Amino acid sequence: MNRRKLFQVVGAGSLLAGSTARTATKDLPVTPGRRELDRHRNLFNGDSCVYFYNPELYQPEGGPYSAKAIHRYVELLARSGVDTFLINPNAQVAWYPSKKLQTILDGYKRGDREFFRGQAIAIGTPADKMDAYLDQQVKFFNLYLDLIDQGVDWLAETSRACRPLGVSPWVSCRMNDMHGAGNPEGSHFNCALFKQAKYRLSGRAMDPQDSPHISWMALNYQFPEVREFMLANIREWMEDYDFDGLELDWLRQPFCCEPVAGQKQIDMMVDWMREVRSLTEARGRRIGRPVPLGLRIPPDLGYLKCVGIDVKAQVDAGLVDFIGFSGIWQTTWAVPYDQLRKELGSDVVFYGVVEDAPNWVHGFAQGPFSPAPKPADVPALKSGLRMMAASAPMQWANAAGKLAMGVHGIEQFNFFCTDSVRLPGLRCDYSALKGTDDLATLRGKPKHYCLSTPSTWMTRVVELPEQLPATLRPQWRKEFHLSMCAEPPGRNLQLIAQVVIENHPNPPRIGVSFNENWPVFNWVKTRDMLFPVGPYTQHTDDHLGLNFVLDAGQIKDGWNTVLVHNNAKDGDANAVTIVSLELGVKPA
Repeated sequence: MNRRKLFQVVGAGSLLAGSTARTATKDLPVTPGRRELDRHRNLFNGDSCVYFYNPELYQPEGGPYSAKAIHRYVELLARSGVDTFLINPNAQVAWYPSKKLQTILDGYKRGDREFFRGQAIAIGTPADKMDAYLDQQVKFFNLYLDLIDQGVDWLAETSRACRPLGVSPWVSCRMNDMHGAGNPEGSHFNCALFKQAKYRLSGRAMDPQDSPHISWMALNYQFPEVREFMLANIREWMEDYDFDGLELDWLRQPFCCEPVAGQKQIDMMVDWMREVRSLTEARGRRIGRPVPLGLRIPPDLGYLKCVGIDVKAQVDAGLVDFIGFSGIWQTTWAVPYDQLRKELGSDVVFYGVVEDAPNWVHGFAQGPFSPAPKPADVPALKSGLRMMAASAPMQWANAAGKLAMGVHGIEQFNFFCTDSVRLPGLRCDYSALKGTDDLATLRGKPKHYCLSTPSTWMTRVVELPEQLPATLRPQWRKEFHLSMCAEPPGRNLQLIAQVVIENHPNPPRIGVSFNENWPVFNWVKTRDMLFPVGPYTQHTDDHLGLNFVLDAGQIKDGWNTVLVHNNAKDGDANAVTIVSLELGVKPA
């Protein structure tokens, strides 16, 4: 297979072409592989629980859970413009009724609460919450049993649901899931290999003075048993199921070999990828078209090489057709796709991954946001993490910024996590997915851009360095950068730059310069967010927004800069801490 011809969809020239990128690719020679990837633009990734989190939404009539719920969910995706559904079948073990592999329900009998106690221990469930947790797990996993009792394999049913709707079913493999890390020997989440310390990484942190961390003690791919175990999963999906593509998800979790991996470990993982490629190629021969193989990874290629995953070596060996660069839960706003393209060459397709959290800055719900009467296990939520799936302007902004950098399409990850039947007002806006992969469609739509903030997760070390928070003392300034898309003229749009600071009784003279234009020092104080995000309409009490009205015509395709000035005179009282920087495109 000549990948240079098959997958030269987004070459180095088209990556920076912004709005013209898709048009330019039409002039390239059309080959079977080119056509295959070209039709995969609007990707949706659902995990192994996607049908089961909220059964009330997809089988409201009640009764034993059935295949109807699966078909209804896939129909919703199809109506929302999704052309490719990546379904995740595994964590460490299979969550579907595998005939060959260990499954999540091996040994479970309906109603057996004790079966789940090991995982309750793994996540540190308090004693006073234990009974509620065990009851909830019984209710949840009984949904899987309902399908098994009816002879329904939900993984196979996913493909059956996709085919008549024109949605392409792909499979997304979690490469080192650590949901059961807190109890390696006792959690039913964990595979047999992980329960043996021999096959786990040491968990040592980057700083040698830090203690090893259990969340880093993942499966060690230096052992052939681990590599064969993961290959056995992929082999079953490629040989026994009906999938058109395969994604290896190294963001769940980004661990492989003991750092710092040497050339022997790097070559070993390249050889392992050759075995994976042989499985996708064999399936491609059976179905008569190429089966794309790709990675979902952090943008930090140096870290990945240190743990044995040399992305460039795998790309150069012709083993990777597409890559989705992402953060973990917090979406990315400033991925250097241009630099990554220079490093990885023109033979690999890039997808922009939209995660569910814009950053870790919380929102505040001004109105009622709790069920009434309130169930005992639901807190009276007034503030919480904002979720992008509830906000079309956030979805459109994040996707548009990535498309303007030349990515081939958009992959949604964790989108469905926003759906909550217990919290009124917190629901996914599936309608926002339609056209999310098309830059021309997104131009002129309302947009809510943000910047990333620090994560407290152990995996934060693999993510892009955060630009916020930032403290500006008097006479200091700081420049921020993010990717955006240019807006069409004549739409009467304005750009609002909202500098969100720690609450300040008398904010000093703050100015904003956008894309090197003359700075603006006129601002309006507000607690209102630029757009509502689900039930959240305001910033919390400890934050204050300063709104600056700018010219939307100054927005460029690709990289944009925001320079924030503190023009106050000396004095500690005139220092400000910026906790979030958000930009809104909206009607003037």
